[in-house]
Amino acid sequence: MSDLIKLKHPVTVKGQEHTELKMRAPKVRDMLAGEKVSGSAGEQEVVIFANLCEVGREVIEELHLADYQDLQQVYQGFLS
Repeated sequence: MSDLIKLKHPVTVKGQEHTELKMRAPKVRDMLAGEKVSGSAGEQEVVIFANLCEVGREVIEELHLADYQDLQQVYQGFLS
């Protein structure tokens, strides 16, 4: 199960443009990977989202907040 998120504001990281992200359903291992990161809950969430979208953390960090909120909504949808 996965959802496609079309970015309102595409980002370019390492020469690759990202116009959409595909987020798969989270597993326990994704939560554990996020918990291994020392830092804030936000930093842990970025790691989880990068894992779920199968992109580097820097891609998630470059997103506009409106697109990041879309990721959060899709993630929450997987949990309900």
